[in-house]
Amino acid sequence: MKRKDFWVQQRQHSLFPPSLFFVYLGVLLLMSGLHTGLLVGMDELGWPSWIQVYIPIFYWGAVAVGLTLFTRRQIRKTYEEPMLKLAQATRQVAEGDFSIYVSPTHTADRADYLDQMILDFDKMVEELGSIETLKTDFFSDVSHEFKSPLAVISSNAEMLQKGGGLSDEQTEQVENIRYATKRLANLIQNMLKLNKLEKQTIRPMPEVFDVCAQLCDCAVQFEDVWERKDIEFEADLEDSAAVYADAGLAEIVWTNLLSNAFTPEGGTVTLTQWTEETCVRVTVTDNGCGMTPDTVKHIFDKFYQGDPSHSTQGNGLGLALVKRILELSDGSIAVESTLGKGSTFTVTLPLPPAPEREEETKV
Repeated sequence: MKRKDFWVQQRQHSLFPPSLFFVYLGVLLLMSGLHTGLLVGMDELGWPSWIQVYIPIFYWGAVAVGLTLFTRRQIRKTYEEPMLKLAQATRQVAEGDFSIYVSPTHTADRADYLDQMILDFDKMVEELGSIETLKTDFFSDVSHEFKSPLAVISSNAEMLQKGGGLSDEQTEQVENIRYATKRLANLIQNMLKLNKLEKQTIRPMPEVFDVCAQLCDCAVQFEDVWERKDIEFEADLEDSAAVYADAGLAEIVWTNLLSNAFTPEGGTVTLTQWTEETCVRVTVTDNGCGMTPDTVKHIFDKFYQGDPSHSTQGNGLGLALVKRILELSDGSIAVESTLGKGSTFTVTLPLPPAPEREEETKV
């Protein structure tokens, strides 16, 4: 490597360029010269010895403070602030935001290795965003393409059942076809909903509605299933409670949580609701198999199913859909679970704005 190229590379890769070294050297030489002049001047003026001792001490103390503050400013400006911006951006990317952009500190002709790191980070995020867009578009396109063939398969299976003349084994096989197409249709429907919510082509339309009445309506849908499995259902709800959210999307939340309550025969599903000062909370509790801490950590991930024994009952998208809906509704969801004892899902939804709340109270 030529000497000139070496110094060019060093300048591009150094956060503290040679010019800064010469600034420190020049300041210290100047301060030393002033110190010498100060000592000579005090001696010629015949100042007391104690003054000649303390003044240099205060002088160099001021110089040390000044250089320390200047060094601190340089470190913050050239290192801490860019790294802090990069750390915040990295956290946003980890949470799924691929629209983030971090601007380099210097122009291209003065770029150092931190600027290059930021540029590489921006390029990486751009590539991740492209992959995410490609993935969601693929899900959307494939899901739409699957809908028509599934409808044909389902309708033909239904026609075979209604036509009669099938043996018991053939009837069971046709029923299996219908069950499989129904599961696949539900998977496609959830994929489309989740894809639209993530791309925000479906925007929540918040309104004030009675969440207690909606919870009762959703619970009634599972009454036959619970009776067949001898599952006891307990509900502790207020007479009425107003929330501010999209009623249609909220219904998807309750339906998914109630269907996700894995409870053995003879078990119990408990639905609880109460109102706090700033929100309404709803819990769905079961006394089923529960989950491990690792499963709880990933339970809201797409296509994740922590318990393989229930893999035929869902598709791993229900809870991901629930979480996305609540994020867009200014709500939240949390889960507590103990392996072998059961799980509790807690949903929080905002109360109506103050004027609408007062009007609701008067009514």
